[in-house]
Order: sequence, then C-alpha cells, then structure tokens
Amino acid sequence: MVVCRQLGLGYSLHAVTETWYWDADTGVKEMVLSGVKCTGNEMTLSQCQNHGANIKCQKTGTRFAAGVICSETASDLILDARLVQQSAYIEDRPLHMLYCAAEEDCLSSTAKNANWPYGHRRLLRFSSEIHNIGRADFRPKAGRHSWVWHECHGHYHSMDIFTHYDILTVNGSKVAEGHKASFCLEDSDCEDNVHKRYECANFGEQGITVGCWDSYRHDIDCQWIDITDIKPGNYIMQVVINPNHEVSESDFTNNAMKCNCKYDGHRIWMHNCHIGDAFSDEAERKFEKYPGQLNNLIP
Repeated sequence: MVVCRQLGLGYSLHAVTETWYWDADTGVKEMVLSGVKCTGNEMTLSQCQNHGANIKCQKTGTRFAAGVICSETASDLILDARLVQQSAYIEDRPLHMLYCAAEEDCLSSTAKNANWPYGHRRLLRFSSEIHNIGRADFRPKAGRHSWVWHECHGHYHSMDIFTHYDILTVNGSKVAEGHKASFCLEDSDCEDNVHKRYECANFGEQGITVGCWDSYRHDIDCQWIDITDIKPGNYIMQVVINPNHEVSESDFTNNAMKCNCKYDGHRIWMHNCHIGDAFSDEAERKFEKYPGQLNNLIP
C-alpha cells in the first residue's frame, strides 16, 4: 500500500511474493532497505520502520525485485468538516429516552451506573456527511450473511466499526468517545446525474456510490459523543472514518477530521474543523483568540 501510494498508483491489492531474476550488465549500484515494517499510513517507504540502507549490491549478474500490483480504482471517503462545525450542539437528554441507545452501546461506560430512568446524559450532537470521492463504490467488508439485525433501530448493520468519534485533550489523551456500535451504509444523496445504488431498508444492498454520500443527522440515535463526564476546558474533537482500514481506499490521509472545542460546562464553541491529523501553528495561536461559532444548549 505504501509503495503504491508513493508511486501514485492507488491502493495495493496484494504483494507478489515471487522473486524475479534477470541479467543486468549495467553495473548500477542498488540501495536495499532491510527490515522494512510499515503500518500502511506512511507516504513513502523511507518513513517506514527499517534497518537502514545497510546493503549495497553491485549488479553485474543476477538482480531481483519485489512486485506490487496496484489498483487505480478504489473508494475514497471524506467527511464534510464544515457541516460538523455548523451543526454541533449540546443536548441534555433524559435517560428514559436513551434505552435504545444504551442497548446499542452508544453511551459512555459510566451510563450503566446512572439512576435509570431518572437523570440525563449530556451529549455533543452533530450532523455528518461522508462523501465517496474515489473511483469505486465503498462496500462493507462483511457479506450479507454476516450483517446483524438491530431490532431497536429496525435495520441491518453491516460494519461494526465504520467511524470513531472522540474528544481529546490538547495533548492527545482521549477523555470521551462516541460508542456508535455499528452502521448501515447507504446513499442518502448524490451529485447531479449520479443515481443512488444502495439503501439499508428491506435488507437492501449497502455501500456508498462514487459521487454520493451517507448522511447521519444530528437528531438520530448515537450520532453524538457522550460528554457527561468531561470537565470544562479546551479540547479537540476527532472523527475518523474507516479507522481500521478494513475497506480499501485510494487515500487514507483524508479520513480524519479534527476541530478545536472550548467547553465551559454549559455551552460549547467549535472552530477550525478541518480534514487532516494535525493543527497548524497558526491555528494553535488563534485557539483562544477566535472562539468560533456559538452553539446552543438544547435542554
């Protein structure tokens, strides 16, 4: 996958394990990296863990090379960061309205110790649109025979882990997370002249067509992060699509979105929501100076 990315050839379908030999009379010296170990997220082979270029070969006789088969047709998912920033708000939701969400493990672990059905959980809610801008449809890894029926919400879920929702401290420690147990994937809407192909209803085919997007409205169950237990302060909200790389994509570098969050215990300010893993120095300098959009508390 790293080799294909470095060569601009898309996603790696598989590596060829055979060795090729041929005569090389040119005498060109080759640099060989040994002990290469990649996670799959690196942009080039040099960024992978390795033992260094500790072997130099004088190519006068045989020569061998590793072959990699690459595909230029793969899906590529990206989140609409602006929509997340514009739609985020806090809701204090009564526990008696959260039984279904608790059944699907959509609340933080401390919710099981709450005084059900009295009291509430504080939820950071937001809408999201996940667009497929690649060259192939995004399809769930598991076949239909292994999809799980969720009686509570009335549809099949095809992926146990499709998106992570997290609240992090400014140094990266996780303090809250959205326990969205699993997902149904479908085309909520599409660009002009693109037809929907996937729909969850009636055990339909699941996926996201190229040029379409799967929408999760702020007011549906589990489209939130349970922030009941976090204290006021500055945080980072993070959303990661396809976090375990279970489904192939041509580009995993645009799967993460981060936002600056400022929480005063009653309201939350969200700003600088953007695609990528890191904040720029300029964004960090503006963190306190620009509080961003004021999001209302829904009691």
